[in-house]
Amino acid sequence: MKITTIGIDLAKNVFQIHGADARGKTVLRRQLKRAQMLAFFARLEPCKVAMEACSSAHYWARKLNTQGHTVMLIALQYVKPFVKRNKNDAADAEAICEAATRPEMPTVPVKTASQQAILSIHRARQSFVKARTAQANQIRGLLTEFGFVIPQGISHITKCVPEIIEDAENDLPGSFRQLIGRLTEHLKVLNLHVTELESEIVRWHKENEASKRLAEIPGVGPLTASALVASVGDARNFKNARQLAAWLGLVPRQHSSGGKPTLLGISKRGDAYLRTLLIHGARSVLRFKQAKPDAGTWTEQLLARRHKNVVAVALANKNARIVWALLTHDRRFRLDHMSACAAV
Repeated sequence: MKITTIGIDLAKNVFQIHGADARGKTVLRRQLKRAQMLAFFARLEPCKVAMEACSSAHYWARKLNTQGHTVMLIALQYVKPFVKRNKNDAADAEAICEAATRPEMPTVPVKTASQQAILSIHRARQSFVKARTAQANQIRGLLTEFGFVIPQGISHITKCVPEIIEDAENDLPGSFRQLIGRLTEHLKVLNLHVTELESEIVRWHKENEASKRLAEIPGVGPLTASALVASVGDARNFKNARQLAAWLGLVPRQHSSGGKPTLLGISKRGDAYLRTLLIHGARSVLRFKQAKPDAGTWTEQLLARRHKNVVAVALANKNARIVWALLTHDRRFRLDHMSACAAV
């Protein structure tokens, strides 16, 4: 029988393959070593190949696409309901294959090598920022034990710590002075790494036309724009703007029954990093609005009746929908733009 759908359970060295024909009948069960993967699929006729959107999935998707196969990447939570009985590699591959046959199954867009590279820089920068914050808090905490309270902010540490170390009248032990000096040097190294990676992201942003268009949205800077372009890819994969906002976890959760809609807080699904960038960008816009209020704007009207944190999330949701419109229609942001429905 002709194989029409194949599910692959990815791993480091051993891959489980499950194939089915057009009627869903199992026609292939096999384990492959890593070195056998490309040669095996090169001998097959082009078919639908499904994988979980996990580590190395985008790499294998690009490789199999070049061989003529149609690759689907499916999120883990959509595959799990199809696992029968106990979990093992064969059952996972079968579940992936069955999930791929569902007509309305959501898929994850396959990222290019360039998109993966810039997102890797984002992740590395994020880890350095966390390490820098942890190091700053450690220095501040150790100095507090000796009676020195440093204000919040990394800039205060780099300014105050040298003065504390060089002060010979504060009775600090010599070993402790050396320790704080060493931790401060480590903090400077972490800060340098963050600065260098941000420079690489900004350089990529300036070379990408779509990223530059997104940065024109208030509350969206080079970091947010580059991360969105690299993560979203082709925005036409989303049917409408709300789907992109839901993919980012910025829409309300539902607990509705009996025809009565019940909306809760935001779902917080999807990429927490992108959602954080959008919400922090919205907060910066709100700070500017509070400094220069304009009673006629949508933001000011919302601030008058809701908490500023709620307004920040609502503005992030709105910006996500604007991002979809700009990427889908290849347009530039216009502050005075009015939709056709609103103009009627």
